[in-house]
Amino acid sequence: MSFDAIKINPLAPALGAEIGGVDLSGDLSDGVIAGIRQALLDHLVVFFRDQDITPAQHLAFARRFGELVSYPMVSGLEDHPEIVPVVKLPDETHNFGGIWHSDTTYLAEPPLGAILVARELPPHGGDTLFANMVMAYEALSGGMKEMLSGLIAINSSAKDAVAKSRQDRQKDMGDVPEPLVSEHPVVRTHPESGNKALYVNVGHTIGIKGMAMEESAPILEYLFQHQRREDFAMRFQWRPGSIAFWDNRSTQHYPLNDYHGHKRVHHRVTLAGDVPV
Repeated sequence: MSFDAIKINPLAPALGAEIGGVDLSGDLSDGVIAGIRQALLDHLVVFFRDQDITPAQHLAFARRFGELVSYPMVSGLEDHPEIVPVVKLPDETHNFGGIWHSDTTYLAEPPLGAILVARELPPHGGDTLFANMVMAYEALSGGMKEMLSGLIAINSSAKDAVAKSRQDRQKDMGDVPEPLVSEHPVVRTHPESGNKALYVNVGHTIGIKGMAMEESAPILEYLFQHQRREDFAMRFQWRPGSIAFWDNRSTQHYPLNDYHGHKRVHHRVTLAGDVPV
């Protein structure tokens, strides 16, 4: 399949495709942008290789897909505040967002997705796993789907593991944001494809509305384990010039923390989303 000379190469049965035949530093046609967007809907996360783009070009490309929003927990670059540096330094042990999660589900309107550009990579390691939450939902039994229908998940920015992963980046901030909490359906419907996706994550989900913690904990723990099944996932190996663009409404991701003693730098831009239903 191709759109205006774009080449789309699926990478794994569950999700993921590499897009070739496009230079993201250039002025892309509407047809190319439409092709990339369709590939994102079809494959949930798309990748580009051998790209050399400036921060301004990163922002210009992202704006072709919607409004940009800031990340509430870490400051952006001084000259490009919409770009959040995702950094781990050689002396640090925590990597930013180093747990399975969908981005910022503690917001009332979590993002549509994000575009991540590799800027500096360790000599080895630092891969990112992505998982298909539509597939995770579809693999549940009919009884479990019926039980989850209508349930509301409570999500917090202060859940311990993911909060610790931000601490190195927050130490230079004047004011660390207060914890944010939001409620969303356990199963959400994708606003463009209409597919249902399992929309809880171990990084942010702390409970189910109307249930005691003792009641919701085993349900959530089962779902968290279910979401990690290898057949729902793929692994992306970063190289200089690599870019990832994921649909946050139907995926989760997990950056591996296996490169202690080395520096890893990415730049992330986040696209505005909507209220999950």
